[in-house]
Amino acid sequence: MAETPPQTYRNHAKLVPSFHYVVLPIFLANLLLALYRMFTVFSLTTAWGVALAIGLLMVAIFARVFALGAQDRIIRLEERLRMQGLLPNELKPHIDEFTMDQLAALRFASNEELPNLTKKVVDDSIADRKTIKQMIVTWRADNQRL
Repeated sequence: MAETPPQTYRNHAKLVPSFHYVVLPIFLANLLLALYRMFTVFSLTTAWGVALAIGLLMVAIFARVFALGAQDRIIRLEERLRMQGLLPNELKPHIDEFTMDQLAALRFASNEELPNLTKKVVDDSIADRKTIKQMIVTWRADNQRL
């Protein structure tokens, strides 16, 4: 079995092939087909088919969005707890000020790198997730992302 390469900024994004390449395209194709049927042979049944297709697509999208929202809440808690243990006392008052984007990006910083990177984020008011991730030298993998 091939060994998984170490996680880095370049390969950390999570793509779920069965969701992104199978489920969503099927639901989208179903919606397009339902719309075609409704516009070519309008009836209450074809209009209901469009409504149902829209509902199915929304269920799939909301399932993903809700799972990512729950993951963000867990990341926020986990990173605040990690910061309590790793940051120097002068940075601890800032822990509750970090945005979700900042916390999500800082979670990839190693324990050794976190205090200095956190200070830089606070001092320079860096809010962009991508910018913070690109500043990380020693990457801490998160292989349990949704």
